[in-house]
Amino acid sequence: MVEDYRKWEKRVRNLSPGRHLRYTLLATVVVVMIVAFIGSYRFLRSPVVKTTFGLTKFSSESEFRSYLLSSSWLLNYLPRTFTASFSVRDVGLEGGLAAIPERISTTNVQVAGIDEPDIVKTDGVNIYFSPPPLFYVWWIPGFRAEFPEFQYPQTHIVRAFPPENISVISKIDKTGDMLLVDNVLVIFSGSEITGYDVSNPDSPVETWSIEVNGSIIAARLYRGVIYLVTQTFVYSDIDFPLTLIRTENEAVTIGVSEIYRPVERIPVDALFTAATLDPMQGKITNKLSFVGSSGTSIVYMSQNALYITYTYYPSPLETYHRFIKEKCGDILSSDDMLRIDKLIALEISEEAKLFELETILEPYLREISARAENYFAERARDLQLTGIIKVDLESFGIVAQGRVPGYPLNQFSLDEFNGYLRLATTIEPFIWMFGSVQSANDVYILDGELKVVGSVKDLGLTERIYSVRFIGEKGYIVTFRETDPFYVLDLSDPANPRLTGELKIPGYSSYLHPITENLILGIGRENLNVKISLFDV
Repeated sequence: MVEDYRKWEKRVRNLSPGRHLRYTLLATVVVVMIVAFIGSYRFLRSPVVKTTFGLTKFSSESEFRSYLLSSSWLLNYLPRTFTASFSVRDVGLEGGLAAIPERISTTNVQVAGIDEPDIVKTDGVNIYFSPPPLFYVWWIPGFRAEFPEFQYPQTHIVRAFPPENISVISKIDKTGDMLLVDNVLVIFSGSEITGYDVSNPDSPVETWSIEVNGSIIAARLYRGVIYLVTQTFVYSDIDFPLTLIRTENEAVTIGVSEIYRPVERIPVDALFTAATLDPMQGKITNKLSFVGSSGTSIVYMSQNALYITYTYYPSPLETYHRFIKEKCGDILSSDDMLRIDKLIALEISEEAKLFELETILEPYLREISARAENYFAERARDLQLTGIIKVDLESFGIVAQGRVPGYPLNQFSLDEFNGYLRLATTIEPFIWMFGSVQSANDVYILDGELKVVGSVKDLGLTERIYSVRFIGEKGYIVTFRETDPFYVLDLSDPANPRLTGELKIPGYSSYLHPITENLILGIGRENLNVKISLFDV
């Protein structure tokens, strides 16, 4: 029997990509809503090294290659993408340099005391401005004009005091988001990070430069240390040790046995690395890496920990098998039920198992379809999950791992308060030939070990989250489809969070900003216009 299934497995693997997808969908026609977005996974046969936090480390290069080969094609089924890194910032820091003037402004950040890269920084006297490289050309019929000479963008250092003598005093031939650490200006330019000594702003001097193998998806500055999260694309034939970051004098590498992955099998095409950078010397002082899927990771940092998320879709076979056992025992013959049990137990790829299920279930599809929709609608939260990895800032080690249903929108979907992590997620809708599973939005409260202790579910049914804001013991969420529901949550009791207010208005707010304790500013769109709302909470 095993040999017969091996033949089916070989047939599946030898299909062209287009036919492969058609056969996979056919094999799981009853649960197309799962397969269309989740895909299926091959079983790993290599041993793994387990840790105490729900993670594993690869034990060999062969296991790493097997894992990537078995999951890479699933990336086509991910229902969303991720735009990360230096996005909209939030509440500014308090205080500043006790120079001229007595109080200076800082750029918007999410967490007070933790700086984020931006295109403008100031030390109280000088302004550092790094405009993005923009070059526009309009063609007007009937007119002839010469193209202007392209001006390469530069970072401008502006002497701002006294105001009547404001002037550009120097320029740097690099642009990008910046961090200012004492007298060191750090510029993030693509995959390159460069440090400049600006103790004499009239004559800045480059002191160090590093190159990231991949891209920088997030950076934070806290207590004089820069925390980086980078993404490196990986392939099954990649060589180890893998270079993560190149400095002027050395390469920062990682061996395969140092790389973590979640216990759950997930689609993988990227390696995420969290690292600490000494901005004075340009040296990497700590690092850790884990595999994941590009486009699904969100980074949030509190004053205690760095949180990195990854969205994944569990194997459908377990849920599918459970559905057959629980709901279809009176439809399938005893022989076919036994065949399915044996099929599930075989050590062959799940692609091959799904392919064979088509043959077994084909005579029963009409009867099964009537029962499938409600069953999987009730289990939508089991079919799309977000894992969370918590990195302690002091030890720079992974101290907890958890998971919640759905996916977070951006970094503002996460917030740590009094030892608890608050996380807002959206359950993505599934659409399939037998019906659909509607979207929903939840808020989860997790303890220090990332175990769920409380939740508020089903906010904005059929809608998705457009903005989130956690402030102290309150949470504010905007969902949208046709109107803009604005929800207010009481999170004072982590075990019993409550929805306390709701307001529906046209349009939506994609960013929420606190003005005072009782006033929240919303910025978004209504039709084709910019919309600004002020909520009295």
